[in-house]
Amino acid sequence: MLKIEQHVSLQHHNTLALPSFAENFCRVSTESDLSEALSWSRQHRLPITLLGGGSNVVLARDLSGLVVQMAIPGIELVSEEQDQRVVRVGAGENWHQLVLNTIEQGWFGLENLSLIPGLTGAAPIQNIGAYGVELSQHFLSLEAIHLATGEQRVMNASECQFGYRDSIFKQSGRDQYAITAITFVLSSKMDLCLDYPALQKALDGIDESELTAKRVSDAVCGIRRSKLPSPEDIPNVGSFFKNPVVSKEQAETLRQQHPQLVGYHQVDGREKLAAGWLVEQAGWKGFNQQGVGVHQQQSLVLVNSGGTGVALLSLASDIQASVADKFGVSLEIEPRVYS
Repeated sequence: MLKIEQHVSLQHHNTLALPSFAENFCRVSTESDLSEALSWSRQHRLPITLLGGGSNVVLARDLSGLVVQMAIPGIELVSEEQDQRVVRVGAGENWHQLVLNTIEQGWFGLENLSLIPGLTGAAPIQNIGAYGVELSQHFLSLEAIHLATGEQRVMNASECQFGYRDSIFKQSGRDQYAITAITFVLSSKMDLCLDYPALQKALDGIDESELTAKRVSDAVCGIRRSKLPSPEDIPNVGSFFKNPVVSKEQAETLRQQHPQLVGYHQVDGREKLAAGWLVEQAGWKGFNQQGVGVHQQQSLVLVNSGGTGVALLSLASDIQASVADKFGVSLEIEPRVYS
């Protein structure tokens, strides 16, 4: 039977370790549990907040209603045809462990997405991406339950409306669905994506015949650990701001004023700027106030050393204003904010 608890601390359920309480809280490990939780919330006329690994949220208030932590497990090989491997994964599976599992099974495609924190169910919401690969490239479909009606839906990539760190679940479908499972199309044939400069540098000197998905994964993990502090050591959510995408003309103008500007050309002709570089150049690296701050090695990471979500958002707002004033570029907060 589903267990619903009252006044539960969420400080250990978010990787920023921000103080917050759930009015009601439950953990669901089956679709039946989820259906029961939704029925309970409708019966009591309470709003629902879905929570995964807490690695992409900023809690600046207590959460009223019912907080549902998704924990549905399962990794299943659905079909194999020639080189193609179709794999269905429960929303509650740890993402990094899933990537390692696929590598061990000889199902390739996700290795560049190693060490991204959080659970699999949150991956489509953000359309997670790293080192030249996005989730959408290996996505087939997902299963979801409509929160208001309890209706089950299967959605393909087109219906999910994937974009850069974006999907329908952050736009018109925001707070409307609980994702229960994702189906990926992977391959038994290794086709490594090594285009990203930092990854090329990390693998420099390794003979091409010795390159494996595991080596790529290890290299990605090494890069991430060198750039991003572990939430277990310093509470954070990784990259706090999205890398802003600007027009070619704006990038050229900025580069004339700031020759060291860090940016990456996009296929549509625009340029993606390194948000961390912008924040650092605006003078925020290592800054601390009211128990929150900017990491000493990576300016894209905001950290918590005993502060509150309100203090963290105040700092983020100051950073955004500073970058806009210096560069004329707007920074968008990447994690979901509850304020």
